[in-house]
Amino acid sequence: MYTAAGQPKKEDLVQRFVPLVKRIAYHLMARLPANVQFEDLVQNGMLGLLDAIERFEDGMGAQFETYATQRVRGAMLDGLRENDWLPRGMRRELRRIEQAITQLEHANGRAPSEKELADSLGMPIADYQKLLQDARGHQIIYYEDFAGEGDDDFLDRHFSAPEADPASILEDKDVRRSLVQAIDGLPEREKMMMALYYEQELNLREIGEVMGVTESRVCQLHSQAIARLRSQMLGNVKLALGKGRGRKEKALG
Repeated sequence: MYTAAGQPKKEDLVQRFVPLVKRIAYHLMARLPANVQFEDLVQNGMLGLLDAIERFEDGMGAQFETYATQRVRGAMLDGLRENDWLPRGMRRELRRIEQAITQLEHANGRAPSEKELADSLGMPIADYQKLLQDARGHQIIYYEDFAGEGDDDFLDRHFSAPEADPASILEDKDVRRSLVQAIDGLPEREKMMMALYYEQELNLREIGEVMGVTESRVCQLHSQAIARLRSQMLGNVKLALGKGRGRKEKALG
């Protein structure tokens, strides 16, 4: 069970933290396209766990679990970055949804219903819901959201610093405030789903049990909520990018 130095053996540690890897993989599945396999996430996560065990030197208590969680999730995301999470054709369809959301919100002064969105897009509601189901993995921002004319994009033209990273952009206090407001403006069921997933960290099955719906319905609600948030947030994200460029130019000037 233990090495000569009094540390648990690597094989025992791996077995001990396999449930952690699976839990992280299952939680990530709601954000990923349907073609992503659970087993692939677990395989990449196990590499992250092994790396964490090799690197961590301060014992194997609660601090190690926190560290391992970060390494496991990071390894899963690194593996996913080697592939396109969501096909470009699907992103085009989702942009149509976002445009319809914006138009209907301006016209009616409220968040549109699923039926209103399906009617606006000229499709049966069943087809619209299938599109939402297939859109698992839709994110709040993509690098190509900032594409401009020519071969380069907004980020390549204006940034090489760490603040250009989308994660850093979302940490901007004005963007965070806008995101909180946008989430607060979601329909109640979508707001509840977001809280259960991102705050309570429940998985899709658990959320479905709480809300009395199927896992596939939770996926649909998640995709639709992200589309609503994107329709609200992209202008604020670009504003944050502009602020970052101003700080960089000032520092260089």
